[in-house]
Amino acid sequence: MATYHYTAILEREADGGFHAYCPALKGCHSQGDTLDEAIDNIREAAEAYLESVAAHDEPIPQEDLLIKPVEVAI
Repeated sequence: MATYHYTAILEREADGGFHAYCPALKGCHSQGDTLDEAIDNIREAAEAYLESVAAHDEPIPQEDLLIKPVEVAI
């Protein structure tokens, strides 16, 4: 079994809880009522995503993510 590492972005929802997604895994989103639940759920979603990719003999996505703060003046 191979292990892969991906960045998960977690955003607070206005009505509570968290939205989570992996930018490298297009369309891989999840959510959770707590931060821990959202992390567990996005991990599970990423595993399902990668299992589907492997089952279809497609290449495993490689993360190519750059994170850089941008200053915006108003």
